[in-house]
Amino acid sequence: MSDLPEYRPETLAVRAGQQRSQFGEHSEALYLTSSFVFPSAAQAARRFSGEEEGNVYARFTNPTVTMFEERLAALEGAEDCVATASGMSAIMAAVLAHLKQGDHIVASNSLFGATVQLFNNILSRTGITTTFVSHTDPAAWEAAIRPETKLFFLETPSNPLTEIADIKALVAIAHANDILVAVDNCFCTPILQRPLDMGADLVIHSATKFLDGQGRVLGGAVCGPKKLTEEVFKYLRTAGPTLSAFNAWVLLKGLETLKLRVDAQSANALQLATWLETHPKVARVFYPGLPSHPQHELAKQQQKSGGAIVAFEVRGAREQAWQVVDNCRLLSITANLGDTKTTITHPASTTHGRITPEARAAAGINEGLLRIAVGLEAVEDLQADLERGLALI
Repeated sequence: MSDLPEYRPETLAVRAGQQRSQFGEHSEALYLTSSFVFPSAAQAARRFSGEEEGNVYARFTNPTVTMFEERLAALEGAEDCVATASGMSAIMAAVLAHLKQGDHIVASNSLFGATVQLFNNILSRTGITTTFVSHTDPAAWEAAIRPETKLFFLETPSNPLTEIADIKALVAIAHANDILVAVDNCFCTPILQRPLDMGADLVIHSATKFLDGQGRVLGGAVCGPKKLTEEVFKYLRTAGPTLSAFNAWVLLKGLETLKLRVDAQSANALQLATWLETHPKVARVFYPGLPSHPQHELAKQQQKSGGAIVAFEVRGAREQAWQVVDNCRLLSITANLGDTKTTITHPASTTHGRITPEARAAAGINEGLLRIAVGLEAVEDLQADLERGLALI
């Protein structure tokens, strides 16, 4: 499919990356094997040395995984993609592939809690340090640059407050200082936002979320130009945070419906956010698709819609927020997101529970905040489920 760039996302999500064996299967094949057999010692030597392309060992080469990588790369408009076992392993691989002891990261203070833990408690052991700055203030990013700064890392929209970072502005600052920019595109997916088109160097995914879309498997990916992803591949080949063939096959099937799901979930999220904003028991709603969102105009420039994540503060604190959660009978009480089933969580005690209270405060995450990842149910049913708990406040 040499003319893939001419195809629209719906087509790429179904057709890109497809490889057929000699059997001519229509659906992508699942290659469950740990290794591959060579017809000769000479070919084995060529494959292991990289002189000849082909499959060697499933820690770093597998046809099913390759199909997923090529399909996601096509959707992101990337030259290449390296798949990993999870979203967190994708972040780790991207950082360790390009940074070394003594290097410095400037990162958003509105990152996912596990990402903050990774930077503060694990990468710091290797001598890689991180400065966290305001997600929405490019001047703060520029002020935090040191001679040893090698990476800007952000996710936009942020988790859970859906703050929007100005990708083009941060790219301009970073590239003027020879700094790479990595964007976690988990919330938007390439259906709503393509950071590489705005100058970012790497795009990172937790494929576990919207790319799968049905809460079935874990997966991650790093997309970008070959000169950058090949370093990630070298790390994966040795360290082994590998995406399994089965998970890759499930993710391939998830990508086929990605646009349909994301568009429908985003429409549902806008309707739900609009309702929540008028509710007397809700103090504030955070959703990029609402005119009340501080970065609404920027979101319209960078994203095709507001996405499927809605956060809101109840009038009260933890007791009242938990009351809403505990009275849900339809919404799933879980921290996962991107599922066809709507989920609800209390970030301060779950996704961001391991970071310090000071870090939570800096990120704007208070005890009354709830995050909803909107699925495909009827919005009226979601409203009725939330009303059960909100009415008790």
